[in-house]
Amino acid sequence: MNTKIVGNEGEKRACEYLIEKGYEIKERNWRTRRGEIDIIAFKNDTIVFVEVKTLPNGTLDMIQKELNHQKQQRILKTSKCYLLNHRQYNDSYVRFDVIVIDMPGMEPVYHIENAFSE
Repeated sequence: MNTKIVGNEGEKRACEYLIEKGYEIKERNWRTRRGEIDIIAFKNDTIVFVEVKTLPNGTLDMIQKELNHQKQQRILKTSKCYLLNHRQYNDSYVRFDVIVIDMPGMEPVYHIENAFSE
């Protein structure tokens, strides 16, 4: 399976997990010229920007490398574009989560809340 198919399947599983936990999925693969947000969800007055990493052969070092400072900055800038275009979330809390799918040694869907901040 190529990485695009694996990634799409991981995002689908992440959405199912979030819905099961009471989140409302607002967007999937929301894009601007600056970047992309894998999942945008909402729960309890909090808008959550979620980065999904499907790493069936991954390690903690790989997650750190994948989510380096540059990647985090791209997500932050993209999320600001989303919030500018969706003013209904002005009074909401904002959170940046990571969901890791199928990494050895972890739960099949591993949710890291508040994985990073501005």
